[in-house]
Order: sequence, then C-alpha cells, then structure tokens
Amino acid sequence: MALPPATPVFRSKGGERSPGAKLGLAVLVGLLLAVPLATVWALVYDRQSQSETARASIAEGWGGPQTIAGPLLVIPYLGQTTETVEEGGKQVTRTKSVWRELTLAPETVKIDTAMKPDKRQRSIYEAVVYQAAVKGQARFAMPADLGRFGVDGGAMALDRAELRFGVSDARGLVGSPRVTVDARPLVLQPGNGLPTTGGAGFYAWLDASELRGKAMTADFAFDFRGNGWLTLSPRAGDTVWTATSSWPSPSFQGGFLPAERRIDAKGFSATYRIGNLALGQSLIATEDAKAVDRTNEGGPARGELNIDPGKYDARVTLVQPVDLYDQVNRATKYGFLFIGFTFLAFLMFDVIGGVRVSTVEYLLVGVALVLFFVLLLAFSEVIGFTFAYLVASAGIIGLITAYSAAVLKSWRRAGYIAGLLTALYAVLYILLSLEAYSLLIGSLMLFAALAAVMYVTRHLDWGARSDKEPETA
Repeated sequence: MALPPATPVFRSKGGERSPGAKLGLAVLVGLLLAVPLATVWALVYDRQSQSETARASIAEGWGGPQTIAGPLLVIPYLGQTTETVEEGGKQVTRTKSVWRELTLAPETVKIDTAMKPDKRQRSIYEAVVYQAAVKGQARFAMPADLGRFGVDGGAMALDRAELRFGVSDARGLVGSPRVTVDARPLVLQPGNGLPTTGGAGFYAWLDASELRGKAMTADFAFDFRGNGWLTLSPRAGDTVWTATSSWPSPSFQGGFLPAERRIDAKGFSATYRIGNLALGQSLIATEDAKAVDRTNEGGPARGELNIDPGKYDARVTLVQPVDLYDQVNRATKYGFLFIGFTFLAFLMFDVIGGVRVSTVEYLLVGVALVLFFVLLLAFSEVIGFTFAYLVASAGIIGLITAYSAAVLKSWRRAGYIAGLLTALYAVLYILLSLEAYSLLIGSLMLFAALAAVMYVTRHLDWGARSDKEPETA
C-alpha cells in the first residue's frame, strides 16, 4: 500500500526556523504557561481562605470583633394612646394609659480604652487578639423641653430606670464590670443591651429621681476580649474616646477619624471627639419618636458580622503589617514579566548567538519560573515571606542557571541568565515593598527591555529564509 506524501516543512539553512517563527513559538509557549500560572492564583486564594477559617477558629471562644456603645439611660413613663372601636354600631374612641420608654443619652461621655494585643497561633496560622480595659464617665441631665417629645415629667417612673451598656459579643466580657452613679455602686444584670450592638450587653436598675433637680454622673469600668477590631458606636452630646495600645500598626476606619493620633514603634494613641450634631441624633428618643440610628447605614443588620464600619461609627483595627497571602498574590501577578524577560534572553541567544533553543526547553524553563511562586507560597507559611523569597528565588535561579549551561552550551551564557534572573527577583521584591510606585517601575522596566530588543535586533530580518528546500517531516 502506498504511503501518503510527506508534508513539506520549509526551514532555513541548517534546519533552523526563521527568527519570526522562533519568536512565535516562544510567545505560544508563554501563553500556554498562563494555565499553570492561573492555577497558582487559585492556590493562593484557597490557602488564604483556609487561613481565614483557621484564624476564626483560633479566636473562637475568645471574643469576636467588638462594638461597644452607651451608656444610655432608659426611663419608663406613662403615655396616652387612643383607639377607635365599634360598639353597638357606633364608632367609639377610647383613651388608655400605656407604659413606654424614654431613652436619654448623656450630655457628655468620656471613654478611655487600653487595648492589650496578643498573638495566638495554631500550626502555621496566627490570629491577632486583644484584651481591652474600658474606663469612662457619663453625665446625664434631664432636658427642660420634655413636653416637645410628648412626655409628661410627672408621668416618669424614675425609680425604675435602667442604665444600659452595649457590647456586641458579651462572651468576651472578663471579670465583673463596675458601674457607680454618684459614687453609689450598682448591681449589674446580663443582657438588655443596645440596638447598635444587636441587643447584647449588660444593664443595671437604678433610682434616677435626682435627675429632677440636678445632673447625674455615672462612672463605669469593664474589661473584655476581642479580635481584629474595636468599634465605638457613639451616642452623646459630646463623646471623647481615647484608644491606646502597644500595637504599632493600627488602621482607623469608619465615619469618624481621630482628632489627634500618635503612631510609633511603641504603639499608638488616638483621640476622637464626636458631637450629636455630627451624628444627626437627638439626646432624647421615645417609642413614638425614636432618634435616628445611622450607625450602620447600608450595612448588615446589627447582630450580624459587621465587616465594614458604619458611616457613624469609629473603628480601630489591629492590622497585621505583612499579609503573606496578599504579597504572594501580588508577586504572582508579575509572573508573565518573569517569563517574558527570560524567554527574551533565550530568544536573543537563539536568533543572534546562534544557539538553538527548542520549544521543550522554553517550556521547562517556564515551568520552573511558575514553580517559584508555589515555593514562595509554601515556604512563606512556615518561615515568613522575606526568608521564603530568598530561598525560593535562590533555588529557581540555581536550577535554571544549571539547565541553561547545558541548553546554551556555555557557563558564560548561563551566567547572563543568572544575572538577569537575579535582577528580576531583586526588582520584584522592590516592587512588592513600594506598592505606590510598582506600576511606574514595572512600566519603565518594560520600556527598557523593549528598547534593548529593538536596538539589538534592528538589523535582523525576522522573516528571512535561506535555502528554502522542502524537507520531509
């Protein structure tokens, strides 16, 4: 049986492809490497998700991200309500007395919070937790215009008042909170917190009869545990909140930023001053005319995990200064830059130096470059990002240099590859450190590389073919 005719393949003299064909194959291999590079991105995301789950597990039982609020004074009062009913075919309007609640915010409140950070570790995962000590003083005064809110001063049951405090995760409370009113200690009860903390917190019964003639001062102190961040939901005529900690990397978020702050290697101190005009809230709220609760507009309901602070909250977050997963993810985004520069060097040796580099050799070198990011991720979880970067880059540079010596048939040429890779890894580390200038530095590198290639190949005929005789494949 006759065999089919062989497919003619045109090659240049000596069986070599044209420079343009070599460039096309290098680009094709580079594009194929996008698949393993995307897999590395997915791997980083998966490991980051596992890390977040592990951190949440470490902090479980310690206390979640905390929101504190209050104190607020809640006073029962008798109000009148009317209803229309039908009796004997006639509409009859009846008036009856019902118990309602008057919520009174303090005229001034001063809160000092000292956060003591700690690191908890399980296996290779680490979580930042804290124990906070809160001390404060609030001054309450009965407004003279209660009638504007439909409240009769004589109908208030001041002897049945409650002083309420909000703590979003009451499991984190440590020891026994201490509350005194005009130097008289109060007995505290669990629960019955504030809406801004999902109803969680504690309260105390008190006789607030003295509010009829003068102001009342409440002093309070309590300790609690939490992790991640601490949020204050202010509600007073004038709120002064001072937060201090030995943690050197805070992040101030929310609708209010500190009026004064200090950050150094010993920690931070931040002081907030927030007035009720900025909050858009009255000091008085009743069940008929509640004060506007804007502490979490556009966010999840209180009691759910509040990831983003509300527009009218103040938040201090204890940030881990180096998130290795973010750094590895950013490094992986420069993978094509590494592949492109390294392939370009091999291509120059091929089309100008006369050393033939096969498609398989491009592919193996590319796989080694992608493997760097996997090694970086694996070592970072154990020894930290910086040391992992040194170990992974040294290993890949050594591997590709040794392989290049065989492919390029010269240790001198392999030395150029080693120098190129060393420079690339050094520049990448700088890019990761200088996030604000990474785009500028990266674009200048690409410009310099393009200019160098254009200069070196300015006399090269990319489509040149010599001795175009068909060879059988």
